[in-house]
Parts: sequence; structure tokens; C-alpha cells
Amino acid sequence: MWFFARDPVRDFPFELSPELPEGGPPGPWVLHRGRKKATGSPVSIFVYDVKPGVEEQTQVAKAAFKRLKTLRHPNILAYIDGLETDRCLHIVTEAVTPLGAYLKARAEAGDLRELELSWGLHQIVKALSFLVNDCSLIHNNVCMAAVFVDRAGEWKLGGLDYMYSAQGNGGGPSRKGIPELEQYDPPELADGSGRAVREKWSADMWRLGCLIWEVFNGPLPRAAALRNPGKIPKSLVPHYCELVGANPKVRPNPARFLQNCRAPGGFMNNRFVETNLFLEEIQIKEPAEKQKFFQELSKSLDSFPEDFCRHKVLPQLLTAFEFGSAGAVVLTPLFKVGKFLGAVEYQRKIIPVVVKMFSSTDRAMRIRLLQQMEQFIQYLDEPTVNTQIFPHVVHGFLDTNPAIREQTVKSMLLLAPKLNETNLNVELMKHFARLQAKDEQGPIRCNTTVCLGKIGSYLSAGTRHRVLTSAFSRATKDPFAPSRVAGVLGFAATHNLYSMNDCAHKILPVLCSLTVDPERSVRDQAFKAIRSFLSKLESVSEDPTQLAEAEKDVHAASSPGMGGAAASWAGWAVTGVSSLTSKLIRAHPTAAPAETNVPQRPVPEGHWETQEESKDAEEDSTAADRWDDEDWGSLEQEAESVLAQQDNWSTGGQASWAGQTSNPGHKSQESDWSSWEAEDAWEQGWQEPSPPEPPPEGTRLASEYNWGGPEPSDKGDPFAALSVRREAGAQPRRDSWGDDNWEGLEAESRQAKAELARKKREERKREMEAKRAEKKTAKGPMKLGTRKLD
Repeated sequence: MWFFARDPVRDFPFELSPELPEGGPPGPWVLHRGRKKATGSPVSIFVYDVKPGVEEQTQVAKAAFKRLKTLRHPNILAYIDGLETDRCLHIVTEAVTPLGAYLKARAEAGDLRELELSWGLHQIVKALSFLVNDCSLIHNNVCMAAVFVDRAGEWKLGGLDYMYSAQGNGGGPSRKGIPELEQYDPPELADGSGRAVREKWSADMWRLGCLIWEVFNGPLPRAAALRNPGKIPKSLVPHYCELVGANPKVRPNPARFLQNCRAPGGFMNNRFVETNLFLEEIQIKEPAEKQKFFQELSKSLDSFPEDFCRHKVLPQLLTAFEFGSAGAVVLTPLFKVGKFLGAVEYQRKIIPVVVKMFSSTDRAMRIRLLQQMEQFIQYLDEPTVNTQIFPHVVHGFLDTNPAIREQTVKSMLLLAPKLNETNLNVELMKHFARLQAKDEQGPIRCNTTVCLGKIGSYLSAGTRHRVLTSAFSRATKDPFAPSRVAGVLGFAATHNLYSMNDCAHKILPVLCSLTVDPERSVRDQAFKAIRSFLSKLESVSEDPTQLAEAEKDVHAASSPGMGGAAASWAGWAVTGVSSLTSKLIRAHPTAAPAETNVPQRPVPEGHWETQEESKDAEEDSTAADRWDDEDWGSLEQEAESVLAQQDNWSTGGQASWAGQTSNPGHKSQESDWSSWEAEDAWEQGWQEPSPPEPPPEGTRLASEYNWGGPEPSDKGDPFAALSVRREAGAQPRRDSWGDDNWEGLEAESRQAKAELARKKREERKREMEAKRAEKKTAKGPMKLGTRKLD
């Protein structure tokens, strides 16, 4: 019954957009934007309204509907769904734009390049080759209005209304009846001598020539305009002339036309076309070929269209990582393409892949992720960082490869603002303490200090009070000179996080001890920092009302806004240390010892200045070296040689650093770093050094000694005098302030402890021997010939 009838248009799973139609090829079809009702995905809908009295035109439209539904080729408009009723025809295809509108928009934006035109024409010629050579079909309607462009910039051939079979069983070419389309017919058809055409592709190749002319020069006004190539590139002109030649027998086959244009120096012989051809066949390529392709891809992405990178390259990169064996080589092009994505699209497509990559055990992938973290860190939310990324990143602190340890430290500059209380103030500080105290690589210890100074403002008030002073004080006693400079700069960068008492009692004494450091750069930075802290104390002393203002940040909560200020102080250290590290990696035997070891004996002041000038020139170089995969092994070998040289210091040099250096090969005297995993790890790891125990009776204090040995010959140079006395093995004396020399006191205390421990061992040994003797006496002599029965 009629009231049970349903409207097929209303039940159609696609709907037309309320926007105005985009037009379409000349004729009855009208192109509309649309979407799928279930998913909202965009589509294009070609609509034909059936009208009375135009039965011939309706039959042409129905034939086009059928051909588009049955023909499947990557370069032919993709059919999705369709609707055929007595009142209308609907053809649903992928979302496309007419070529004329696309070229106009690209030209107005100034972003139209010959690369994409060469690939677009390549696709249309390939579609014609498929039709004529594989299907024996003549398109009969090649023109600008029959070509469409999808969102990736791929050109698709449509307009199949007037297609016919080349074998003659489907009839000859039908008359179109539309002047706008008939002007593209070749001269042999216009003269009515269509039977004189000897090659089945001749007419379509003429129309291809018309399309090429329109692509570079705009709409074709008349057939005579084809004689002037206009703006057609010179490399394409000879092949274009073959297409529009008057003799139909001379016009090339589409396959041969492609071959000619792909010859060396041809219009379609470029990197963009080669990349597209490789992507089309990537599923059948060998793994080695894929690796080489992805390695070279990032160099060419800057010259490729943005839409092509987003919609064609990106899916292939994601597929190669997800289902292939591409590995770390996809990271560089992946992040390069990610720059073209919006925040929402980046979260949906890139971030899941990044999170999965962090769980990989491939060292090359891990280090490249850490090196390129700056490109995607802004898209990571805090829950993702704390639960899915940070637990994997911290494994890099324990890695045996120095390159991964260094990159892991540097990555904390970006991750720290997003870490929660536990990860930042507990877990991260544990690893930093271990690296600073025990890592065998001086540059890594230096970078740890630098990173701590930059992220100090993110730490909680309690952690800052407990960690920063001890960490920077330890750095000032490091045998690696840049680490000592980093410790001084760390104090300067976080000056607003210390109370006045800490400045006076903890920081200034440490800085003052560096004013006699063997390295000129350390002394210079120490003097600057001392003047800064002294001026701060003087201002508060003159006006006590400024005390509250000066200490406003000491007990404040973490303030992410301060990260920018901290980021400016030690940028030289990361860059400079990378340069130093690269020199270690690349095994420069002449440079490594001079940069990693403390001088064995004092050197003249002029030599210090010359050495520092050469170091400054190296550190100011803008091209900072990177860690290379192939250099990891040589780094470990160089590190072993450097440590061996450190162990061969002279006796005087060791005495000058006794109680101050944190030699990674020996247990620290300030704290028990090996017990870092205990519950009271903070108190054990970052606490200030405890006062030495009183020595036993008979032990002389350091204050009872005077400087022994010969007096220095150059009394005018305090550094030379101090060094000569140390070389002579002199003992410390009580200075004019009445305070004992803590270095000598600690040495005496250690000697006393060692002597006391030795006496205890001997006493314990005598007690054990006495007990064994008593047992033997109580049992009596052993009876021979007896055996214990079971």
C-alpha cells in the first residue's frame, strides 16, 4: 500500500551538505559536498535529476553510473556508493575538488609547484594507459572538467559519460551535443573522418595535449591556441608537440609517453614522482630498500606539498612502523610531517605511536626519541608522561651506553614541568644523585648539574632546601673542570631559592674555596657568584625590610614560570659539554687528557689564560656535535684511558683534592650513595657533610701542625705558593681566622678511623684465638680408635 512506501533518498546513508554545489563537468551532473550519516566522514556526491524529454541524456548518465561502479583503478575516481531512482541518480565518491578550482586556489596562495603538476599529469596518463591498453576503452572526454583532486593532492580521472569500447562492439563515439566538450575533439573527428584514425589512443592523446595546455595556461579558448605552448615547461614541450600533431599516427601510446617523460632530464623525472612511485609499491619492496627510502625521505619533505605529506606520506610512515620493520628511521620524517598537523590530529595520529616507541628496547630508537623530544613534548599531557613515558625513560639513567645516559639527562629539561610530585622530587632526584656521584663520564656529571639548576624551580620547597645546596657543593669538588663551573652557575641561577642563612653559612664558604681553583674559568665564575651573593647580603643588611622580599621564593611551591629564567644561565654547559663529549667519542688523544683531567701541578698564570682562550673558542662554536651510533664503542674505550690517567695523578695532586673530589671509582666520603634506595635516601644522599669525629688520644689535630717543606720561591703568587706547599707534602696550619683547615682535619680523622679499625680487628683476632684455645683445653686429648655410632 502507498502509506507503507519509503523514500529511498531519505533512507540513503549519505546526505548532501547545505552548502552551494561546487559545479562539475559540463553536462547534467552537479557536484555536491556530502558526508556519511553514520561516521560524518566527508564524501563527494554527483547528482543527476531525471527530467522528461531528455531520455538520451538520461541513458548517458546511467551508463556513466555503471562504468564508474565497475572500474577500479588508483587513478580513476573511486566509487563508494550510489542511488538510482526514477527521479534522480546519486553517485557517491571520495571527497574531491574539481581540478580547475584546485589549481586556482593553489595559484592564489602562491603554493603551486611544478612537482605536483608533474605527478598529477603522470597519474592521468597512467589512467589513460590502463583504459586503452588493459581495458580497450576510449575515454572520449579528457579535459580539465573531467579531472578531480583528492585531499592528498592526487589527480583522479572522472567524466566517464561518453566512454566507448575500442573494439567496435559497443558502437563508435557518440556525439556529445555540448560545445564546451566538443572543442577538445581532434581535427580528424571534427572533419567527420573518424574512421581514418588508425590508433585507438590517438583521440585521447590529443585531448591529453589540450589538458596539458590548460593546466599551464588556463582555459582553452579555441583549438588554434594549441599551436603556442605558452607557459608549458621546456622539458615538456617536445612531448606536448607530439600529442597535438595533425597526424594521428604519430601520437604516442600513453605508456610510451610516460617513458619519454621519465627519461633523464624529462619533466616527470624528479624526486617527487620517484617518491610517489615508491610509496605505491612499498608493500613489495625489500626491507633494505625501505630503510634507505625512509632515511632519504626527510631531506625531500620540505619541497613536497603539505597536503601530500599529511595524507599520503604520514599514513605510510605509521604503517611502516606499526606493521613493518622500519624501526628508528621513520622517526625523523614522522616528526617532520607532524609539524603540518593540528593539535587534535597530532594527538590522534602521532602520540599513540610515540608512546609505543618509548617502550621499545631498540637503543637507536630510544636515543632518537630523546633527541627529538622537543618536537612533540607540547602535545603530551601530564597523565601520559607520568604513567606511560617517564617509567620507560628513567631506564636510560642506568644504561651502560653513555650516549643514552646523556640524552636522558637532557630530556628531563622538557619532561620536568609535566612530572608529578613523586616522579620529580623522589624518582628523578635519586637518579640525578647517582649520576652526579658515580658516573664515570665527566660531561654527564656536568650535564646533570646543569639540568638540576634549570629544573630547580619546579622542585617542591622541601626538596629544594634538601637537594640544591648539597648537589651544587658536590659539583664544585668534581675533578672535571666544567662540572665545577656548572656547580657555581647552579648556585647563581637558583640564588632566589636560598635563605640568607644558607647564603652566608653554606654557599659562600663553598664558593670561596674555589677562588684558588687551578682552572681560570672556575675562579672567574666563583668571583662573580661571590660578588652576587655578597651584594644580596649587603642589601638586606642595610635595609632589613627587604628580607621578606629576598626570601619570597624560598618556601614557595613549585613555580613553572621560573623555568625560562633558569634556562638562560647554563646553556653553554649543555652545548659545550656535548662538544667535549664528542671529542672524547672521536678519540682525540691530545685533547682528551687536557679537557678531562685536573692539572698535576700548578702552571703559570699566562698558561691558564692561553688554555682558557682556546677552550672558549671551542665552546662558542655554534655547530654542536651529536652522539653518533657508530661512535658509542670508542667512547667507552676513551673513558677507560681517561680514568686510567686520573688514577696516575701525582701524590701532591691527590693530596690537593683529598676529601673534595667525587671520584666515580671510589666510595664517596660525604654520604653513602650506595644506599640510595633506602627509605631515608634523601637524608643520606643530599645531606651536608657531618662534622668529623674527635680523634683518639695521642692524635694531633690539624691546628697543631704548621706548613712544612720549603717556602715558595715566588711569594707574590698565592696560587703558586699554595701549590708548592702541597707538592712538598706540607701539613695544614691554623689560619689567621682561628679555624682549622677542614681538609687536613678530615684527612687526620680518616687516618684515626683507619688506625682504630685496625686495632679493633687485631683485638678481635686475639679474642677468637683465646676462645679456640679454651675449647681445646676443656675437651682434652682426642682418643684414638673410637668412632661415633649412629
